[in-house]
Amino acid sequence: MRILEQQYQVQDTATKSANLAAQLTLNQYKAGIVAYTSVVTAQATALTDAQTLLTIRQNRLTASVALIQALGGGWDADSLGKPGGTAATLAAQDAAQAH
Repeated sequence: MRILEQQYQVQDTATKSANLAAQLTLNQYKAGIVAYTSVVTAQATALTDAQTLLTIRQNRLTASVALIQALGGGWDADSLGKPGGTAATLAAQDAAQAH
């Protein structure tokens, strides 16, 4: 899980950088400095980075659930979807770790 956290941090930085690059390229296009194909390429790179970030997040969540199950934990259907239920608690913990 620690490795997935490190991967998430690195990919989050890459995603933010790709989004900034896409915005800068769009500004350059508006100024007439670059062709629109450069904008499309930068946006495609940003999208790919965002998809990779989501995949890593999904892997982190899956690993968390697998760990809980391996340790004998779990939850029941009654606690799902409730503000204080297990799913809400896990989501809050994951959000706290992501920041």
